[in-house]
Amino acid sequence: MREAPVRDAARKPTRRASREGRMWPAHVLLTLGAVITVFPLVWELLTSFKSFGESVQVPPTILPAHWDWSNYKKVFDGVPFGRQFINTVVMALLRTAAQLLLCSMAAYAFARIRFPGRGAIFLAFLAVLMVPGQLFLLPQYQIMQNLGWLDSMQALVVPGMFSAFGTFLLRQFFMGLPEELEEAARLDGANPFTVFWRVALPLARPGLLALGILTFLWSWNDLMWPLIVNTDPAKMPLSAGLASLQGAHLTEYPVLMAGSLLATLPVIVVFVAMQRQFIQGIAFSGMKG
Repeated sequence: MREAPVRDAARKPTRRASREGRMWPAHVLLTLGAVITVFPLVWELLTSFKSFGESVQVPPTILPAHWDWSNYKKVFDGVPFGRQFINTVVMALLRTAAQLLLCSMAAYAFARIRFPGRGAIFLAFLAVLMVPGQLFLLPQYQIMQNLGWLDSMQALVVPGMFSAFGTFLLRQFFMGLPEELEEAARLDGANPFTVFWRVALPLARPGLLALGILTFLWSWNDLMWPLIVNTDPAKMPLSAGLASLQGAHLTEYPVLMAGSLLATLPVIVVFVAMQRQFIQGIAFSGMKG
């Protein structure tokens, strides 16, 4: 009677080793994907320490012959890096905060509050996702021009405060929350805004974190709109300011790579610090249709 459990225990490591042995193609594929993903960042780091001659040498060299730290100093000499860094942080934070507030309110209304035309209005929201963003550039520029907001922080922030994707993402999350909690709050006398603010919003924390990280990354990397609406280097974010390092006939690639690396580091830190919440939020939001 005691031999059967002993045999099962002896077979478990063998089955586990066999299962892990069959997974090696997936491991090789994942490792290859990770190397391909990280390679541009590593190349950017190595190029930032090369001389101009080494950066355009054919065939290219992997490691710099002499590690040149002066490229990082040239970034601060070429553009108002500190001012543009502050502009980028302010723009990204204001856009993220506004989208979290406005998208969560709209998403809760679409998910929980019944009103005439709710389905049609939500379909109109989804239709915005099907239109290429470049089509909105000209009318948005004309609005900013008529308001007298060109070359200003308002022009960078206001058009990015609204998002159909954020509304859709949070609606999916609110639909997955148990309705019993909200009904209990209503029985205690809570009005719709109190139910949203005190009950639904705290439960939607993973979805809010996912939307917050996505919006922050998108705002940090936004290039096209800042280049169109702001021409003063002191009013530009880093994405647009670093583009001025690219010359029409000659580009100092080591300086450009050094500036790009400095601008990328804060985003990498944010993503690494919050990657678990980001993945949880995306997974929960996709569970309910």
